[in-house]
Amino acid sequence: MTESLSPSRPRIPGSGLAKGLAVTLRTMTRKHVTAQYPDVQPELPPRSRGVIALFEENCTVCMLCARECPDWCIYIDSHKETVPPATPGGRERSRNVLDRFAIDFSLCMYCGICVEVCPFDALFWSPEFEYAETDILELTHERDKLRAWMWTVPEPPALDTGAEEPKELSAARKTAEKIEAQRAKEAQEAQQTIEAQETAEAPQAREEQKQHKDQKEGEGKE
Repeated sequence: MTESLSPSRPRIPGSGLAKGLAVTLRTMTRKHVTAQYPDVQPELPPRSRGVIALFEENCTVCMLCARECPDWCIYIDSHKETVPPATPGGRERSRNVLDRFAIDFSLCMYCGICVEVCPFDALFWSPEFEYAETDILELTHERDKLRAWMWTVPEPPALDTGAEEPKELSAARKTAEKIEAQRAKEAQEAQQTIEAQETAEAPQAREEQKQHKDQKEGEGKE
């Protein structure tokens, strides 16, 4: 037994066109939000991920960023140098010297793992994104170019009121205060030494002055 199907409603010719024109008319009455790029730069969020910058002085060639990178787009070369002992009789030390640090942005997926895992704050995010190239090889930024991006890294946001001071700042402040106290102590000791010398030389100077005066008086009487 077959069930009778209800007949479909007849389609009005041009209904689809009318709906499309209705959408067009509604859009025409709204305010345009076209971004005038590149004449007007976009307002990016403060934590935008544009390009990675390298602060070379903080890099210790620990290779942690290269090992954790899921795309293996970080290339690091280094060599070891022997540092002479700081004190006589001390032991020589060896340190890693950075020869090459490069990031291939054609492979990078901007996950930010390298920035997060760096224990010495050598990598930073910059909001700059205008570094497209016609040659894919130019997307491999070497050490000098990564260092130049540091000038575009924004300042970190201010700490919340009542927040705990970072350990790095407190340690640096304690070291500076210790050095300042040591310098003040050395200056005080030097001043005391000078005053002691002047005190010790004062009687002798007065005696020499008296002898010189007596000698002049004796010459005057003659």
